[in-house]
Amino acid sequence: MSNETKRDVFDELLKMYRNSMALTHEEPVILDNDGYDVFGKIEKSYAAALPDDLPVIPEGVSDLLVTQKQYHLPLSNVLGLVHELSVVCQQPGNPSLNWVANHEYTFARAWVLGVWRVEETGEIVKLEAEK
Repeated sequence: MSNETKRDVFDELLKMYRNSMALTHEEPVILDNDGYDVFGKIEKSYAAALPDDLPVIPEGVSDLLVTQKQYHLPLSNVLGLVHELSVVCQQPGNPSLNWVANHEYTFARAWVLGVWRVEETGEIVKLEAEK
């Protein structure tokens, strides 16, 4: 496994392309119809893009996560309930908490990133950053 990030690879590719254009004596800056640097726009777009490997969680868990974030409740609020379930027993009556209990890392990644894909619909849920 490499220590390079996708961003490192992208930047290197962009650098190689610009250098190849400079070698052919072409202008290394390409402007779009509005006069903006195309490479600059691509870099900004890439920086703003979502990660390739978004966590995938069931719709019920997505709703749980949205509710927890909406009311500014801590992650320990959910994981504490999950821990209590595992101490007592798995309760079939709460499939969302049971899913979290079996997929804690995926749930935590979705929580931290604030963005995930809903398993059933493919919808991407992106929580707004707190202001």
